[in-house]
Amino acid sequence: MHYDSIGALSKRIQLQTVSPVDVVDACLKRIATFNPALNAFITVMADEARDQAKEAESEIKRGGWRGPLHGVPVAVKDFYDTAGVTTTAGFEQFKDRVPDTDAEAVRRLRRAGAIVIGKTNMDALGMATTGLTSYFGPVRNPWNGDYVTGGSSAGSAAAVAAGLCFATLDTDAVGSVRLPAACCGVVGFKGSSDLISLKGILGDQPPDDFVRWMAHAAVTTRSASDTALVLNAVSARDEDFAAGVTRADTTVRIGAGNNFTADAEVTRAFHKAVTALRDAGYDIREAAVPFGDSSQGSMASIEADRRGIAAEAFADVDVILVPTLDSTVPTVAEAASNREQGVSAETTAFANYYSLPAASVPCGFDSHNMPIGLQIVGKPGGERTVLNVAHQYELAARIGSMHPIA
Repeated sequence: MHYDSIGALSKRIQLQTVSPVDVVDACLKRIATFNPALNAFITVMADEARDQAKEAESEIKRGGWRGPLHGVPVAVKDFYDTAGVTTTAGFEQFKDRVPDTDAEAVRRLRRAGAIVIGKTNMDALGMATTGLTSYFGPVRNPWNGDYVTGGSSAGSAAAVAAGLCFATLDTDAVGSVRLPAACCGVVGFKGSSDLISLKGILGDQPPDDFVRWMAHAAVTTRSASDTALVLNAVSARDEDFAAGVTRADTTVRIGAGNNFTADAEVTRAFHKAVTALRDAGYDIREAAVPFGDSSQGSMASIEADRRGIAAEAFADVDVILVPTLDSTVPTVAEAASNREQGVSAETTAFANYYSLPAASVPCGFDSHNMPIGLQIVGKPGGERTVLNVAHQYELAARIGSMHPIA
């Protein structure tokens, strides 16, 4: 059950062949077994989750099924406020901080019937890419604890990869959801900046200009189709992201990035992924990835740059492919000398700067049996196209059958 897709689990819950109570109990048992080693959760909301599961079971029995997330256990990155539940951002000074209200995206999850089972661990204040800097201790990679998880949404990627929950609500400022997704072998997705509300992160404390422009809400799941179902619940847009995701559209023009630098193993996996999509019937041509300058000092022209990016980079393509990481997953020892930025965001930050929808999907393993990620980046507002290509890649490459823990 713990590696079921949301779609498959939802059907069983709707048909009442499985109870949300049993699903929550199974997740809580798995968290109790594996979280001591993984440290993926800061807070486990066991009692509240069980109460929500009982309520969901009663509603569904009365014919009040709310949709695909009803009764499904999810988790929330500990950046998002949750009413009456500690929200810390992995930061010592916030270790006892308890907000009064839910963040807007959390409210949307609850409205859809999702069961919030806990708050996931993260790099302190979201300011690192390794998963090593939380006040509550480092998160460990479920594939091999000697390797980093990536960050800052470290606990989310580890929890989803290990089957502790079915999806997580996250953030991504330079790659904060895509980097850990690549390191942990799951799907990390961020939309354009207007897709999911960031209202209610740490009580809406004023961010600096860099964070204000670069931060996007994000989602971690185990498949593109599951991501679409979560987006239907949390998106601020009136748009059905699940519709059409599973129907192949080989008219999509795909650009394979030709201006990135990556190590040999990542490059081989990337070219294999491009071949899989070409064999699936897509028109694939070379394209330049618009890496640009996403540093703190580049914010002065960001609005104009965002307005021009579609014509500049997507005149001849609808999506661009590029590796998520430019190297294989670093070990904890290798990242120890740079605990904050030990996983490079060189190939991810541009999507935040230009406010482009982007997904990282697994595309193989390196020689140490650690995951490698493929990034699919679309033009502004092109979330559905990104998810469609991601889903078709998963089918073509037969991605999704391997998991780190039985």
